[in-house]
Amino acid sequence: MTDWAEILGIGMAALIVLIPITGFTLRFAIKPISEAIAQMRGGPSGSGEVAALRQQVESLQHQMSGIESSMHRLVEAQEFQAELLRPPANADQS
Repeated sequence: MTDWAEILGIGMAALIVLIPITGFTLRFAIKPISEAIAQMRGGPSGSGEVAALRQQVESLQHQMSGIESSMHRLVEAQEFQAELLRPPANADQS
């Protein structure tokens, strides 16, 4: 009977030490794998793509502001032309 008690005691002492060691080992072994899988599944893969997208957005914003200023000038030119084609107000009174 004492043999089983000693074997059980040694086994429990070994498990108390080995379970945390196994946990830490698995954590450090699985973390890089899980991060690689997450990186493959979603989002841009690097900062180079983010920088390229940011540059494209800035270019589009610049083009949009140029289009807005061109439209503003066209509206002013159209209003000026409409003003020139409008008959004078004092021509009706004579």
